Amino acid sequence: MSDLDAVLTGMRSDVGYLISRAERCGANWTTPPAPGKWSPSQIVEHVARALDESSNMVSGVPSKFPVLPKFLRPVLKALVLRRVVNGRKFPKGRAIKAFDPATGPASPADGRKRLEDAMAKFDRTCRAQVVTGPEVLSTVFGPVTIEDYARFQGLHARHHAGQIAEAA
Repeated sequence: MSDLDAVLTGMRSDVGYLISRAERCGANWTTPPAPGKWSPSQIVEHVARALDESSNMVSGVPSKFPVLPKFLRPVLKALVLRRVVNGRKFPKGRAIKAFDPATGPASPADGRKRLEDAMAKFDRTCRAQVVTGPEVLSTVFGPVTIEDYARFQGLHARHHAGQIAEAA
């Protein structure tokens, strides 16, 4: 199994963990746990959007990620991407408007489908891109290996899974 296969398998597990947490939230699917927080439905949509736009970025198609100045990219790569990929927590922050959903899928079953479709697209895109080279050019982090970018996306899903409270 190649490194990319292993990373994508791990990422699929992380997305699966988010799906399982979301499916167990019960009647709280569309209810935020507190003012200013996202409901499980919105969390699922946020992660799915991140995967969709990451697929675009990996394939070289314009995405909704901001295009940061080149001099900032290595700083963010060190402070955010490397930090997360090396096992530390995601830094606190706010999602940009394109990734801040007002609503999400109507039901946990719709949420599962939405995430599975986004994951499948990301998987296909990464496998197609790795043939042309081991790196992608992120408009946020600069050059990143496809494996590290996929690891980061999986950890992003796992991070948000921890924000979903299961029904009592």
